[in-house]
Amino acid sequence: MFCFQCQETARGTGCTVRGVCGKEEATANLQDLIIFHCKGIAALAKAGKNSGVDRIEDAGRIITHALFTTITNANFDDTALIECVKQAQNFKADLKSEFGDKLPDGLHDAALYMDEDESQFQEKAKTVGILATENEDVRSLRETVVFGCKGISAYAHHAAMLGFEKKEVYDQLIESMASVTENLSVDEMVAMVMKTGENAVATMAVLDEANTSTYGHPEISEVNIGVGSNPGILVSGHDLRDLHELLIQTEGQGIDIYTHSEMLPANYYPKLKKFSHLKGNYGSSWWHQNQDFETFNGAVLMTTNCVIPIKKTNTYADRIFTTGAAGYPGAIHITERQNGSAKNFSSVINKAKQCKAPTEIETGTIVGGFAHNQVLALADKVVEAVKSGAIKRFVVMAGCDGRMKNRSYFTEVAQKLPKDAVILTAGCAKYRYNKLNLGDIGGIPRVLDAGQCNDCYSLAVIAMKLRDAFGLEHINDLPLSFDIGWYEQKAAAVLLALLSLGVKGIRLGPTLPAFISPTVLNVLVEKFDIKQTGDPEEDIAAMMAGN
Repeated sequence: MFCFQCQETARGTGCTVRGVCGKEEATANLQDLIIFHCKGIAALAKAGKNSGVDRIEDAGRIITHALFTTITNANFDDTALIECVKQAQNFKADLKSEFGDKLPDGLHDAALYMDEDESQFQEKAKTVGILATENEDVRSLRETVVFGCKGISAYAHHAAMLGFEKKEVYDQLIESMASVTENLSVDEMVAMVMKTGENAVATMAVLDEANTSTYGHPEISEVNIGVGSNPGILVSGHDLRDLHELLIQTEGQGIDIYTHSEMLPANYYPKLKKFSHLKGNYGSSWWHQNQDFETFNGAVLMTTNCVIPIKKTNTYADRIFTTGAAGYPGAIHITERQNGSAKNFSSVINKAKQCKAPTEIETGTIVGGFAHNQVLALADKVVEAVKSGAIKRFVVMAGCDGRMKNRSYFTEVAQKLPKDAVILTAGCAKYRYNKLNLGDIGGIPRVLDAGQCNDCYSLAVIAMKLRDAFGLEHINDLPLSFDIGWYEQKAAAVLLALLSLGVKGIRLGPTLPAFISPTVLNVLVEKFDIKQTGDPEEDIAAMMAGN
């Protein structure tokens, strides 16, 4: 195996024996094979569009689900991954049949290869992984595109579950994935990286529309972090529709529902927060789940990625459930919706009824709900605070949390930022500082939480509206700095989105992506002034000075 898609990759270069995330070599190989077939589907769909065989939307749906299963900490279940390989191959065969006897010349092996013999999956996978591209810089650019497409796939999949799709998103996703099978020049590959970033912006806009149209615009909300006396179900991951359907099915059942990690922002949406048994948020970010799930005592539902292996000392193995793109060996998997009906969460509910109430690990509340609609409602107040000098700087500290000790950097920055600086956040990076008492500036909290990682789109909208309010030409002219934590491929998509918007001077950490080669990094530094996070006090001084 060779995998370097996440921030914790071994030695900062790549996992070669077993993933730091916990995935075994066989699992990594199956995920490589899924990606290989997604490239083939994309190449065939692109050729088909140019030949009058338009299956872009069907291909887009297949690719988004398949790529979602390969994101870090999403699916550890080899049985489920084998089924995903088979589904991809079957769709590829269906696509090829559309051409009849007129299959285009020059198609990559990813488009042509078929092997229905499951016993050959592992051997084929060993030949099609990341290292199949020998040139380091070509590999870097191709994998940057693929990892961006993984993040796009996650967001597009969530939007599709709510009935929101755009053919243009699928079209560019297919262009991007097909490009990595083609012999493009370096300039053409760099251009494709930027196009992938543009598509990430478009995809997050679709998901924002899906979430707000379905559940209302997030509102400023105080979220309880204590517990009640009823047994509970803890919902982690990212999928709001799964949570909504579970809330409906548990109403009046004597069960409390809690959010975990990236599901915290569900408490900000009017249509979800109206459920009285949505008790609040339990625990912290994804990597604390071995402790949080243990003390929670009740059933746990993993709706998407951010699953981590269960330790031998943990006792929650028989009360964790997965659904969607998530999977874990031994966990009961809640099957997909059929004919528009809701998922059936009865097994989760029945398990919860057998459990005792959660153990209280903290008390109090945390405040969030500062997505673009809510912040823009306060725009006059914010603009006046900037003009008066009450707010000197906005610092975007969004992105992912992770286990590495040097991520304490983000807590230290939050604590040491001058009192006239406001933190804009989204994603689970917020857990490094969202429970600190950082105060407010004239009633404006110093930590404005926009929501999940995809709600970095909200932060971009806020920045562009502030740019317009101040009559500036570009968001780079605002008193705004980016200090981003990254972990996996949705964060990669967010980074590409910011670059496509022309944002410069981004600090990224705690390490730079291993999939960015030195040559490609030099291009990014030269064009976008990307920096690695460093000493907290030095970074604060530079950001407050606009550097």
